[in-house]
Amino acid sequence: MFKHATMAFALLACSLSVQAHSLQNKVYQTGEPLAKPMQMTGFTEMSWARGVPDIEMQTVDGNTVNLSDYRGKLVLVNLWATWCPPCIKEIPALIDLKADNQDKQITILSLSIDEDPTLVAPFLDLHGFENFETLLDPTTQIEKIMPANVVPATYMFDGAGNLVGFVRGYMDWDDKTVQPFVDQLITKYADKTAANIAAR
Repeated sequence: MFKHATMAFALLACSLSVQAHSLQNKVYQTGEPLAKPMQMTGFTEMSWARGVPDIEMQTVDGNTVNLSDYRGKLVLVNLWATWCPPCIKEIPALIDLKADNQDKQITILSLSIDEDPTLVAPFLDLHGFENFETLLDPTTQIEKIMPANVVPATYMFDGAGNLVGFVRGYMDWDDKTVQPFVDQLITKYADKTAANIAAR
């Protein structure tokens, strides 16, 4: 019982940390939260969508990618690192999730928070993840949006780039109950635009 209470307190602390870190702009109330399957109990759907800075990330080839490049879609940004054992377990499921949703209004981005980006490509080769596309964040731009002190972690943004939810910790993304929930998130958040939010 003590173990469960400790875990619950830790999750609450993580949730409060994210909420406090992203208190920039309350953009709109997200309405009635979606009913979560048991596998998604670690997901927090925020009651207020939060406006966040448009950060720059890098491809492994050194090109710049902005969060705003993905407007009009639900965006999942998954944080991972080469020194994170649960990340190794999560990556194959993320690869499958991305493949299963390539024709939908969703973009799944993986973002390495390794301080030394030269470690990333050899790590992916070592574990057979050559087809795993990842972005890099050598200057910790992600910290402008959220605390990057837990990996893996996944943050969700609506079609206008507002933060609407997060999962802090490992997630079994290939569980059969996850895809229907992701479809609901796409329906609820992908079509958000600055114009239709302002009209609410």
